[in-house]
Amino acid sequence: MAVQKLPLAKAINESLRKALETDPKVLLMGEDIGKLGGVFRVTDGLQKDFGEDRVIDTPLAESGIVGTAIGLALRGYRPVVEIQFDGFVFPAYDQIVTQLAKMHARSLGKVKLPVVIRIPYGGGIGAVEHHSESPEALFAHVAGLKVVSPSNSHDAYWMLQQAIQSDDPVIYFEPKRRYWDKSEVTAPIGGSAAGDAIPAPLHSARTLRQGTDLTLVAYGPMVKVCLEAAAAAEEEGKSIEVLDLRSMSPIDFDAIQASVEKTGRLVVVHEAPVFYGSGAEIAARITERCFYHLEAPVLRVGGFHAPYPPARLEEEYLPGLDRVLDAVDRSLAY
Repeated sequence: MAVQKLPLAKAINESLRKALETDPKVLLMGEDIGKLGGVFRVTDGLQKDFGEDRVIDTPLAESGIVGTAIGLALRGYRPVVEIQFDGFVFPAYDQIVTQLAKMHARSLGKVKLPVVIRIPYGGGIGAVEHHSESPEALFAHVAGLKVVSPSNSHDAYWMLQQAIQSDDPVIYFEPKRRYWDKSEVTAPIGGSAAGDAIPAPLHSARTLRQGTDLTLVAYGPMVKVCLEAAAAAEEEGKSIEVLDLRSMSPIDFDAIQASVEKTGRLVVVHEAPVFYGSGAEIAARITERCFYHLEAPVLRVGGFHAPYPPARLEEEYLPGLDRVLDAVDRSLAY
């Protein structure tokens, strides 16, 4: 077992490599993932090492990619599909919500579809239209899908391993502006001895920073912002707890409840629009569970209810440090 400091994108690459080595039924499919290695080079080198029948360059047809993956899963394979950018997933939305998510229930549990759909999501890279969206709530709303997002390299490696091993379909959202952030990964990487670390369960939240005054809950790209906000608040004498949600469906409400019962305040942060976002479900559920523990309303921080703007305006759209700290101040003012 090796400990290495890797960019998040490289951790995903190593996780895919491990899955391909371990299980001959694992296949990778997607646009430009083979010879090019993906537009973010996440799959770099995998086709060269495992061949074109295991790492498959597909036509530009997301519906066809997911439909083919469903067929492969029905025949015993474990396909891992890459959607090149978040906004490109919608041609495949029909396949995902009417077939992939429903087959297990439709067959009364007899059919399993172990398909992973990797989706780079979110903004912060100066991209054009349909390249910076955060559609996670659309998939979390669909029964039959698991929806997760890592915020660091260690989780990126292990959560992808767990997703591939799951017999249920998993939507695996990758925070693209964190692809180049480095953090430590404990995993059998680079020819080190095989073995398994004991990762956290796939759908469990993780406390990254202890605090007593307020809980910040985030996932994916906004976890780093919340940790920065907690550090800034500490300079003003405020003790902020930071919880990395990691999974948007199912949600680890027990972990959030335990934190809120300690701090009495909750701010939920995500990059997606606040309106009908996952923060709304968390706010409603925690209000029900923790009504007598809350010292302030649950507040939400996120994007605006508007199409994602051109790159020159995205810093105004994306929730950043100041907006998170403003919500912290408003909560503590009650």
